[in-house]
Amino acid sequence: MRSNGSLLLIAAFCCMLFASCNGHEEKAGDEGYKTTLTFGPGQEAKIAEAFLSLKDSSVIRLAAGLYKFDNLSLAQLRHILISGEGAGKTILDFSSQSQGGEGIRVTDLKGFTIQNMTMQNSKGDLLKINKSENVVITNVHAIWEKADSSSGGYAIYPVLCKHVLIDSCVARGSSDAGIYVGQSDSAIVRHCNAFSNVAGCEIENTTHAEVYDNEFHDNTAGFLVFDLPGLSKRGGFVKAYRNNIHNNNIRNFAKAGSFGTAWGVGNASPGSGVIILATSNVEIYENQIKDNNSCSITIASGLAVDDKALEKVGDSYFPISKNISIHDNTVSMGNAFPQPAYEHHIGKILVGIEQQLIAQDASRKGKRLPFIMYDGISTNLLTHGAAANPDSLCIGQSGENMFVNADFLNIRTPAKWHPSTDMTPYRCK
Repeated sequence: MRSNGSLLLIAAFCCMLFASCNGHEEKAGDEGYKTTLTFGPGQEAKIAEAFLSLKDSSVIRLAAGLYKFDNLSLAQLRHILISGEGAGKTILDFSSQSQGGEGIRVTDLKGFTIQNMTMQNSKGDLLKINKSENVVITNVHAIWEKADSSSGGYAIYPVLCKHVLIDSCVARGSSDAGIYVGQSDSAIVRHCNAFSNVAGCEIENTTHAEVYDNEFHDNTAGFLVFDLPGLSKRGGFVKAYRNNIHNNNIRNFAKAGSFGTAWGVGNASPGSGVIILATSNVEIYENQIKDNNSCSITIASGLAVDDKALEKVGDSYFPISKNISIHDNTVSMGNAFPQPAYEHHIGKILVGIEQQLIAQDASRKGKRLPFIMYDGISTNLLTHGAAANPDSLCIGQSGENMFVNADFLNIRTPAKWHPSTDMTPYRCK
């Protein structure tokens, strides 16, 4: 005969099991959170309701399995954790989405972590986190199974945030950028893998960002750092190091977007490794930048893509790149431009620069476009000066065929156009 104590324990266990299976398990002390809600596949309506009614200091745990959602939204909360059982195990599918611009939209959270799941196939962005602080995104795979212009723009997209960590994530199939940090302050992107996107990773109008130990490959362009006009803040103080940026040569399938002009990220030529545009205080070092077969590293001004960039100068935008340091990277390039570059408006310009260098110097026949392409547009344009390196570019790379000043100011006047491979003024002092 069981004791009363044993019966009470069994009854308590059954109550706990019943609550868990019905998605309403609540307990204190789950990793410092006050409330935990646990759900499984088939409870999508309850999960959507829980997102809308969630209280501060709460956890939502999603068991392994496939979930189908229209969209999910969180707003104005503190100390929230959304956790699955692992990427490829807990899968949130938004392919039947009929409304909403994102798969998951997060707004005005202080202390938000999302981890250990796959998100896939939304109509718009997969994970957008807006105006939030202390954001952690870890072991999230954000993917479109079919990578084309029907894909959403951004897979992982924190914007107007402070203190962001994106760690051990995968982004695939975006029609703009797989990982995009916009108008934010203090961000880290590390241990991530972005491929089959137009751009693997973009840091836009963001300050104090570090991007390291990532792999960006088989995109149109691997890694972009840039500022755009008309936004809330100016970017800068970005470091990218120990990344493997390789084989970014695929066709650009972007819709109209945000990169430069109405061409959007469509401005990125197939075959681009790193692009630095209209920003300042950027350091690119100790990266492997290989087999990006149009241009390994581009340094450009906003004027390279927008004839009216000077009209947009203000507190939050200056179109000429300044204080750019590139050193100690391992760089190599294939023997020919990728075929999609010949069909792309910027790709055709890069092809033309390579051809012009050969026309100027027959001994260059058979040589590729130099690894670092600088558009040559400097603040001399504004000051009417003639300084050799007025914007403090610092190139600390050794080896042959490393650098070209492409003389974009004269590119439309063939008689005056003289791109130069003289790197002397730009060597790190």
